[in-house]
Amino acid sequence: MGSTSPTHSARKGKGIRNRTALSSVQNAMRLLKAFSDDKYELGVSELAKHLQVAKSTAFRLAAALVHEHVLEQNAETGKYRLGLVLFELGSLVRRKMDVSTEARPLLRALTDSTGETAHLAVIDHHSAVYTNRVESRQAIRTAYGLGTRAPLHCTALGKALLAFQPREFIEQVIAAGLPRRTQNTITGPHALRQELAAIRSRGYAIEDEESEVALRSIAAAVYDHRAHVVASIGISGPAHRLTRKALQARANDLLAATNAVSRRLGYTSAPLRKRA
Repeated sequence: MGSTSPTHSARKGKGIRNRTALSSVQNAMRLLKAFSDDKYELGVSELAKHLQVAKSTAFRLAAALVHEHVLEQNAETGKYRLGLVLFELGSLVRRKMDVSTEARPLLRALTDSTGETAHLAVIDHHSAVYTNRVESRQAIRTAYGLGTRAPLHCTALGKALLAFQPREFIEQVIAAGLPRRTQNTITGPHALRQELAAIRSRGYAIEDEESEVALRSIAAAVYDHRAHVVASIGISGPAHRLTRKALQARANDLLAATNAVSRRLGYTSAPLRKRA
């Protein structure tokens, strides 16, 4: 008879533990989804029935979530309800969504005034994520869809976000690599640091065929009530229409839009920089 090697046994054991952990996470999510307006407090028996697990399993899972303040336990009834941690996390999501809500009419106004597609992006890990857009009515326009991820180092929206991040984060992005997308992509760490300093000085970022050939864009940062950069707004279009001179001409319109969104989010410091 064959024997099982120690290495094989270790891999098998690790695989079982991973599946068990994943199952626990899935059960935790299913448990949280059991609560509703009508069922804002649930006992162990109800939770076990919903999850189709033993009461002892439901109890251990609920106890772990109480320990992390994800659930709270009613001292009188012993039943469970959703905890404040979920409210806090939900508030984070809401604040990010508020940026999108407040920006929407100004994106539309920006598209109307410039004739180009207007975008809103937020930073996520080492990418810019497009969360809102108003398309140009022009026959030829950019095609970035909602949810699309874009590099921070070679897009106007990305650079407008990156320029105002902590130095440690900027260095992390640089250390992760600056892939070349076109002949114009900034791939040198020193050159990118200089570019970000220039963006901080003038208040907006320009992309000159750096992520895609024949595409130009301009973007600026949006601030919240804590003076933190939470998003960027930009316009983009084909290079034959958005010449370098045309980009510069759009800077004031763009900064007026980002100033307005920032004020609606509670930003009360001096207006963002404008061109003379």
